[in-house]
Amino acid sequence: MASQTILEKLEILADAAKYDASCASSGTAKKDSLGGKGIGSTEGMGICHAYAPDGRCISLLKILLTNHCVFDCHYCVNRKSSNVRRARFTPQEVADLTLAFYRRNYIEGLFLSSGIIKSSNHTMEQIVEVARILREEHDFRGYIHLKTIPEADPELVHQAGLYADRVSINVELPTNAGLTRLAPDKDARQIEGAMGHVKGDIAEAKDAKKRFRNAPRFAPAGQSTQMIVGADAATDADIVGKASRLYDSFRLRRVYYSAFSPIPDASAVLPLKRPPLIREHRLYQSDWLMRFYGYKPGEVMQATEADGNLPLDIDPKLAWALKFRERFPVDVNRASKDELLRVPGLGVKAVGKILASRRHRTLRLEDVARLTLSLTKVRPFICTADWRPLVLTDRADLRALLAPKSEQLELFAA
Repeated sequence: MASQTILEKLEILADAAKYDASCASSGTAKKDSLGGKGIGSTEGMGICHAYAPDGRCISLLKILLTNHCVFDCHYCVNRKSSNVRRARFTPQEVADLTLAFYRRNYIEGLFLSSGIIKSSNHTMEQIVEVARILREEHDFRGYIHLKTIPEADPELVHQAGLYADRVSINVELPTNAGLTRLAPDKDARQIEGAMGHVKGDIAEAKDAKKRFRNAPRFAPAGQSTQMIVGADAATDADIVGKASRLYDSFRLRRVYYSAFSPIPDASAVLPLKRPPLIREHRLYQSDWLMRFYGYKPGEVMQATEADGNLPLDIDPKLAWALKFRERFPVDVNRASKDELLRVPGLGVKAVGKILASRRHRTLRLEDVARLTLSLTKVRPFICTADWRPLVLTDRADLRALLAPKSEQLELFAA
């Protein structure tokens, strides 16, 4: 360890952090360093790229404090029994790296996680110290996301939230049975208990801010979590149900999904192959439906197939519409916002434009075509002043007509 250079440590610990997907920085307040005081900013274009809902690209230094770990989770490449190169940063080294990368315009913030070394409390103290050095000694105003440890003392997690823009605690697996089998050192009740403490701290900080102008902020970008997909037998219906409960119970800003990736010297209890990446994508789409399109968890589950998983060839919104064809077609000139949001091919922005436009004119099919990227997907599910789908909505081969066509790519195509 003593002979490792900073660059060697960075190579090991940046690679070890790549399996954590929950580093997007959506929800942070925009801060800048105008006025000649402080450094760092969450604005502008800058390692790891996260995208906010408004389209901003936020570059983050994404590393582990250490990949040593006293836990032996089967799915983790950094588990105690894993035969990988180990490295460890000091808090000062992480702070120095963050500042050096920022000054070179490589990054706009830090995502810091860690394996558990010595104890959960010791590791959490080290993580908090990194944020303290940046905020207090260097007046760093960039984005900081800290991965907290549910087994740590709640007061240490609270300190992390006072420095960080966002904190997160990974639930790891969607079912308690899967967690018990693959991560015997972790406890689902302890994880959710820690989430509950963070939720309470966030609520208290917001309430204090309303009453006292100088009240300290606490994780203003909220908390998030991550679930591994495909490491156990959990179906997409199980995952959607778990995500919905976490959103409702702990007011999470985001639930991230990470497709299981086979690791070196893997445990015999793990699958030999990773799940299709498109499965991860479908789960993100289902998450979007619940968060922005008004779908209830049960409705998303209705889009699953007989095995409990979402179809891979079509998106969940289209899958739901095909199962409930009696709800269509809807008249774009008369339908409510909720009804229009159920139409495959119509996004939130397109629906907003339809609602605004129909106040002034009766919409025709060509008007709708200007608002969507795929009129082919929309046509079977809508009526306009000059269009009715007639039997198109009820065609037995409608799924085949609307599913994206797979094609063989040319190896030497220009």
